[in-house]
Amino acid sequence: MPIAADSGPTDSSDLELSIVMPCLDEAETLPACIGKALQFLREHKVSGEVLVADNGSTDGSQEIATKLGARVVSVMARGYGNTLRGGIAAARGKFIVMGDADDSYDFAALGAFVDKLRAGADVVQGCRLPAGGGRIEPEAMPPSHRWLGNPLFSALARRMFRVPVNDVYCGLRGFRRDLIPKLDLRCEGMEFATEMLIKASLRGARIAEVPITLHRDGRTAHPPHLRTFRDGWRTLRFFLICSPRWLFVYPGLLLLALGVLGFSVAMPGLTFFGATFDAHTLLFASLALMVGYQAVLFGWLARTLAAREGFLPETKLLGSLRETLSLERGLLVGSAVLLIGVSLLLAAVAQWQAAGFGHLDYAHTMRWVIPGVTLTALGFQTVLASFFVAVLGWYRR
Repeated sequence: MPIAADSGPTDSSDLELSIVMPCLDEAETLPACIGKALQFLREHKVSGEVLVADNGSTDGSQEIATKLGARVVSVMARGYGNTLRGGIAAARGKFIVMGDADDSYDFAALGAFVDKLRAGADVVQGCRLPAGGGRIEPEAMPPSHRWLGNPLFSALARRMFRVPVNDVYCGLRGFRRDLIPKLDLRCEGMEFATEMLIKASLRGARIAEVPITLHRDGRTAHPPHLRTFRDGWRTLRFFLICSPRWLFVYPGLLLLALGVLGFSVAMPGLTFFGATFDAHTLLFASLALMVGYQAVLFGWLARTLAAREGFLPETKLLGSLRETLSLERGLLVGSAVLLIGVSLLLAAVAQWQAAGFGHLDYAHTMRWVIPGVTLTALGFQTVLASFFVAVLGWYRR
């Protein structure tokens, strides 16, 4: 079967598979990876190509890849994500399997990936962890990655985005080429791999998982490109950015609940277990209400903007909220709450006037002032947020 290894124009309709390898100074291990990939295409009679996406290697990796029969695509923008995006854009196969060129993945054992793609899967994720049937050779993965980082981020991906995989960080992955334009992938670094899975899951793509064996990194000339804490933080940051619910809404709702609880015990001045909840509790409760409400508003605004930008998909809930919480309704509700708050503040001023603008009963007056300040702030925030959402509704890229 034909193997497209040149950089000239080729009709992609006769290629079923592109094996894409990101490369940055991988002269040591690139021959083994390309050899195994070509062996797979040959032995399984798969029409395909081996494509090396080079990110500025200075050790002769490009020449090695070309001599061995791979097609080389140079990617100028630095970063793992940029390199893979460039390689994927240049790929000609109906299916794409991507994998690191450090000889830790066996490119001769891609049969399960191709079988599941042929069966209708949109994404096929490799799994190195025993939880998904995978195997890790001794010293092939740092203990912190094996027992903490990978299980933690995989669990977060399943909980936050319902990604049905056990090893979200595995770099060996297959997918349909026509899926990629729908995902609007943007990450430039190592979090690119998790971005693909998260966005595929959010858009309802069919995701499958196959167990693989992780071998020891074959490189000795330089250390792995992965930086544990930097790339771990970038992944966590991306998780939070992709989920306004977890970043804004859930913490906001918790603070709102605490604020309501604080007001319910402090307004009547209740005493529990010898502790009396008074004006100071009202201040804390007011802070919780205002910060919590602002967090919920931020979640709504962030999710609306993400949908408008195409960064995250539109949802039925978001559409319903937009229809229910229209500009006019938001203005009416916000103005009503604002009016109540101002009325309470005016009542507190009236009390001060009745006292000849002298000393007041602190505990009594604060039960008017604090709710008044709180409701005034919440009403004002609602009015501004209503206009902001309306602006986002008119915005077009």
